Amino acid sequence: MPILSAPPKESEWIDPDEVPRSVVTFGWATTDFDGIELDLHRHRKGQILLVQRGALSCEVEGGLWIVPPRSAVWIPGGALHTVKATGALQGYNAFVDPDIDARLPQVCCAVSVTPLLRELLARSARLPALYEEGGANSRLVAVLLDELAAAQVETLHLPMPGDARLRRIADLMMASPADRGTLKTWAKRAGMSERTLARLTSRETGMSFGRWRQHLGVMLAVKWLAGGASIQQVAANLGYDSVPSFVTMFRKALGTSPSRYMAERHSGGM
Repeated sequence: MPILSAPPKESEWIDPDEVPRSVVTFGWATTDFDGIELDLHRHRKGQILLVQRGALSCEVEGGLWIVPPRSAVWIPGGALHTVKATGALQGYNAFVDPDIDARLPQVCCAVSVTPLLRELLARSARLPALYEEGGANSRLVAVLLDELAAAQVETLHLPMPGDARLRRIADLMMASPADRGTLKTWAKRAGMSERTLARLTSRETGMSFGRWRQHLGVMLAVKWLAGGASIQQVAANLGYDSVPSFVTMFRKALGTSPSRYMAERHSGGM
C-alpha cells in the first residue's frame, strides 16, 4: 500500500495495481508514522520508496534493508515485505509495472538517489493517477525509468536467516541490541553448540556471527540517527561503553563518522 500524507477515505482509495499506467507515484510528508509498521504484504507492481527525511526499515524475504535520507529501496513486484517507519517521514513512493522495463532490478536492493531521480519522482507524484499517455508525461516516465535503472546500489542490507533457531536469535538481538552476549552465550540460549551456531550463521547469512551482529548494529545506528537520535543515544542503545568505541566501529564499517554520514544525507536540499 502507498504511504500517504493522510489516510485516504475508503471511497478515495486507489490500488496502484489497478491503475492502468506504467508508473504510479505518491508523495508523503507526515509526523505521524514514527514506529508504524505495515504488515507482510505484496503487490504486482514493483515499488521504490524514496526517503528524504526520517528512515524506513524494510524486510523482504530473507533480507533487511535500512533506508536513510537520500536513499531509496527497490522492492520487485510480487515480493512479500514489511515496512517500518522511524522519525518524521518525507519522500516519495512509486509503483512500477514489472513488464515495462527489463533493466530494473530483479531483487530487492537499496539505491542511492541522484538529484535528477528525486526531481523526477517529485514531478511524477504531481501527475493525476490516469495521466495522459503518449506525450510529455510518457517522456517523463521514460526518463524516470532510465534513472532508476542506472541508480547505484548501496550496502545497507542485512541477510536474514531462514533457520528458525537462528531467526529467533536475530529477533532477540534486534529487540535488545545492547545485549553484548558472546557466541557462547547466544548458543547456550538457543540450545545449540558454539560450532553449530557459527556454522549456521555462515551458511544462512554468508557472514560470521560477529560480523553479522556488527552489521546489524551499523544498520540500527543509521536508522536511529536518521530518526533524530543523538550519537550518544545510539552508542548507549547498542551497548557501547563509550561514544568513541561506537564511532570507531561505525567509521570502519561505512568509511566515515556518524556525524559526517548524516550531514551528507541531509545536504543538497534534503
